[in-house]
Amino acid sequence: MSKKIIHTDLAPQAIGTYSQAVRVGQVVYISGQIPLVPGTMQLISSDIHAQVKQVFENLQAIVHASQATFDEIVKVTIYLTDLTHFALVNEVMAHYFQAPYPARAVLGVQSLPRGAQIEIEAIIIQTKELA
Repeated sequence: MSKKIIHTDLAPQAIGTYSQAVRVGQVVYISGQIPLVPGTMQLISSDIHAQVKQVFENLQAIVHASQATFDEIVKVTIYLTDLTHFALVNEVMAHYFQAPYPARAVLGVQSLPRGAQIEIEAIIIQTKELA
């Protein structure tokens, strides 16, 4: 089975040796996204609400580039440098997802790249045939 690299200029470019996403068959693996603004590759701000929203916007750009929808995301992993922001993540996440929600893990970590306070990775199972 071959793999296809997913790329969009509407999400931050990879800042290391990885791809934004990779499709293998019907599965798309989206690399961890941090709150970088795609055009500048800088953190959106130090405000956690702005960071959470930017990460979901980056994720959304890659989901669209993979010809999928948020409904097809089956698993998200969220990394937070401060777990007291858990409720805020739920609040923002509710604007992007609807029930039934994907499986999810939230992990507290000491630090993230570029001083980000949040990082999210996702797995999609595509349910429609691609052209």
